[in-house]
Amino acid sequence: MLELGIDLGTANTVVWDCEEGLVLDEPSVVLVQNRNRREERVTAVGIEAAELLGRVPPQTQVLRPLRDGVVTDLAITRAYLRSILDRVAGSPWQIRRARVVLGVPAGATTLERRALQEAAEEAGMRQVTTLQEPVAGAVGCGIDPLERRVHMVVDIGGGTAEVTAFCYGDVLTARSCRVAGDEMTVAIRQRLRDAHGLVVGEHSSEQVKIRASQQMEDGLVVHGRDAATGRPRATTVSLEETVEVLRPITNSIIETLAACLDDLPPETSGDVLADGVLLFGGASLTLGFRDALEQAFGFPVKTADNPLTCVAAGAARAVRNPSLLTAYGRG
Repeated sequence: MLELGIDLGTANTVVWDCEEGLVLDEPSVVLVQNRNRREERVTAVGIEAAELLGRVPPQTQVLRPLRDGVVTDLAITRAYLRSILDRVAGSPWQIRRARVVLGVPAGATTLERRALQEAAEEAGMRQVTTLQEPVAGAVGCGIDPLERRVHMVVDIGGGTAEVTAFCYGDVLTARSCRVAGDEMTVAIRQRLRDAHGLVVGEHSSEQVKIRASQQMEDGLVVHGRDAATGRPRATTVSLEETVEVLRPITNSIIETLAACLDDLPPETSGDVLADGVLLFGGASLTLGFRDALEQAFGFPVKTADNPLTCVAAGAARAVRNPSLLTAYGRG
């Protein structure tokens, strides 16, 4: 029987098979034709669709089926999920028999969580359980959320940044901030236009953020269109400027963590001081973010070894852990 953990994120979708490990890691985008007419058709998903961002005519759109980690268009999400499942499962019979744990944002409402589950069921899945992404990510990093010890994690994805503390099968506190990786990309794009007079697309500004996090080059060369002349042009952005641009967003996430700490009972302080906070999610790799957290709070801040895939890996492990699903899952 197929057993899958799925991290259906705003920016990327990751699928983890309990037997085979990582089987899919691609952008959460779809290419839709005739969007404004009665009929619409999904013609590409994932990497194939992402490569066409900014390169398609008006009657064809590259869309994200989710925004801030929740469903924005039920029909598109259903078609997207069906396409993903066809690639990892192969046959409708396998999909119907598959046991799936689907990660959802901790801050998702009951209605938003139900919409995602309905989209999964309509895509062919019959045994679907949702699990909060911060808990799934912690499991994927080797943490046991059922033990008698408080753990705190920060999950920073494309659409949301979530801070969650849990202990002995229950969430002590959870705070969600809908300012995360996407807002970082927008901030970089706006800075390039305002300070450098360069117009770039979403993909180019996203690449600046990624290259800055890798710290492999002091100056980042960016290609785009000159705002004044409309001609192609390149400019160079320093790592220091990138950190400065992203600082307001980083500060918003720090404020969310501070509020979450204020919610905790005093007896939990020892656990947090000893173990610190675990970071994961793609935007957790943002240049300077980990150092900013350590300076603000004075306790250890660790980044997951597999920050991009640990949510899906943890969701897959939860498939075979009924005690964990009973405590934290929603069927």
